Amino acid sequence: MPGRVEGKVAFITGAARGQGRSHAVRLAEEGADIIAVDVCKQLDGVSFPMSTPEDLDETVAQVEKLGRRIIAVQADVRDHDALKAAVDDGVSQLGRLDIVVANAGLGSDGATLDVMSEKTWRDMIDVNLTGVWLTAKVSVPHLIAGGRGGSIVLTSSVGGLRGHANIGHYIAAKHGVVGLMRTLAWEMGPHGIRVNSLHPTQVNTPMVMHEATYRLFRPDLENPTADDIAPISQGMHILPVPWVESADVSNAVLYLASDEGRYITGVTLPIDAGAMLK
Repeated sequence: MPGRVEGKVAFITGAARGQGRSHAVRLAEEGADIIAVDVCKQLDGVSFPMSTPEDLDETVAQVEKLGRRIIAVQADVRDHDALKAAVDDGVSQLGRLDIVVANAGLGSDGATLDVMSEKTWRDMIDVNLTGVWLTAKVSVPHLIAGGRGGSIVLTSSVGGLRGHANIGHYIAAKHGVVGLMRTLAWEMGPHGIRVNSLHPTQVNTPMVMHEATYRLFRPDLENPTADDIAPISQGMHILPVPWVESADVSNAVLYLASDEGRYITGVTLPIDAGAMLK
């Protein structure tokens, strides 16, 4: 049987690992070819290890193993020209664009807003909000030109729907993604292009599961581990799980990208194990 996005092309940012790789593989499993972008280097001021070129190579290998085509480019979502070149070249090679998943984002060390540095604030806004806008900006002309409609999925967070101490820059950026999504949904609707945002709780990925996060949750411990934060994280949810997996978010991406979600637009969709009920 044909896949749920058979013959379509998806542009995914932050595709080297974690949620981005999972989205690429899940869409490829259902018949899509992929344009994959990731910065693949350590950014100044980010304390946890970021993606590498080898990570992006692994995404390529996993997609190709499924018999799908993939164009992979190292590019920073803050760089309009590099991002535009990547999507333009990808569309030239693969022939079309139908799905956009603006997934790339930063986590950060925690601090209250009154003591947070300007650089920490600006880096977060530039990647997690401006980078999402630029991803849409360089993609929309191809979606409109295709004349087939399309689906844009923006990755926000439960932090885009509620506040939380010590990560105000992240909260502000993810709230901004919601405003961006709702505006794009209005603007793209006449073209048959649907725009929605996803709001995961903690996801078991390298961006979340690292020492800085453990210390944020358990500042009382000298060397906290994932096991140490699991009870606290689980306490944030209604369902008895401390976090969700990338595949759980990818299944939501697939739903919104496929014809099953053909009349869904302007929606903030939590994948949160009930966190928004707390």
